[in-house]
Amino acid sequence: MTDTVPPWKTKNLKKGKSRPLTDDQKAAARERAAAAGRPYPNLVDNMWAAKQAKL
Repeated sequence: MTDTVPPWKTKNLKKGKSRPLTDDQKAAARERAAAAGRPYPNLVDNMWAAKQAKL
């Protein structure tokens, strides 16, 4: 097991405004959710999609 705290239980430490996902990021999040059998993306899918642009 890992000792990490899930994102929905952590405080938002980032200062400033959030940026909405681009259309490509939204499509990637939807694709990831569909592959996992979910009808729509959840927080983790959206976080994953947002992080992919930075890598």
